[in-house]
Amino acid sequence: MNYIVLDLEWNQSNNGTEEETPNLLFEVIEIGAVKLNDKYVMIDEFSQLIKPEVYHEMHQITSRLIHLQMKELERGKPFQEVAGNFLDWCGTEEYMFCTWGSLDLTELQRNMKFFDMTPLSDGPIAYLDVQKLFSLAFEDGKSRRALEYAVDMMKLEKDIPFHRAFSDAYYTAKIFAVIAGQHPNVLRNVSYDVFHPPLTREQEIKVQFENYAKYISREFDSKAEAFADREVISSKCYLCHRNLRKKIRWFSPNGRHYYCLAYCDKHGYLKGKIRVRKSDDGKIYVVKTTKLIPEEEADKIKERGVHTKEMRKKHAHKTGITS
Repeated sequence: MNYIVLDLEWNQSNNGTEEETPNLLFEVIEIGAVKLNDKYVMIDEFSQLIKPEVYHEMHQITSRLIHLQMKELERGKPFQEVAGNFLDWCGTEEYMFCTWGSLDLTELQRNMKFFDMTPLSDGPIAYLDVQKLFSLAFEDGKSRRALEYAVDMMKLEKDIPFHRAFSDAYYTAKIFAVIAGQHPNVLRNVSYDVFHPPLTREQEIKVQFENYAKYISREFDSKAEAFADREVISSKCYLCHRNLRKKIRWFSPNGRHYYCLAYCDKHGYLKGKIRVRKSDDGKIYVVKTTKLIPEEEADKIKERGVHTKEMRKKHAHKTGITS
């Protein structure tokens, strides 16, 4: 299998001087990529500029960051042509995308949709987030560092400038090759781009990692419909696969993230977290993670659940008085 290490540069409305296009807030203006073989050796490269069709003024921050002028872009090719060239370059052999962070595949697909191109997939795309892998391999697994920080920390040679699509893909590929060679186990931590959520229950994502499990649901018409689904609200121990009785039912401190606490007689406390997401077509899907946790962390969730319940009661009482 090959690895396609991808990086994009994009432009946006320049402080309101150009009217913003809601369906395309970020227009891709450059695609850069490096192809690695199954030995993590660079075997090919791709770099093309894209002629803008939506935003014809360069955003001032974008211009300073990537040192690219609009007159250069005007010599580029249309997005459909460049994206088509890129996908042809990826080839027919099996490959996996690799990116620094979680945005590039989403914005590539959003631009493809805007320009009426055939979708990359009709569901989530598995890929490797090298920024996350760097944190898992060399730091705490939670921090997210800038690309140049990682290059400096790993003492890699800086032989081309940063902040262009190809150069950032090039450095990402170098970092990925080191991680794959020194810490191959972290490559198990696959990420999923969910620009296109699962279409059916059968396509839903259920994956187990070393110390947690992830579930990505199909789309629902509303949050209420999602939380009426048994799979969405279930609490299963990912080690023994038993449905667990909840100690604390699902609650939300902010309306976006939901938490619950369950207990497995064999493996201990299990924390559930649901993030409610809106798909590009306006429907709802959820990303649920479950993780076995120590008793001290379980106590904090209990306290948080009680606090949330009390605050809701106070709000309801106050609303009742003033209504």
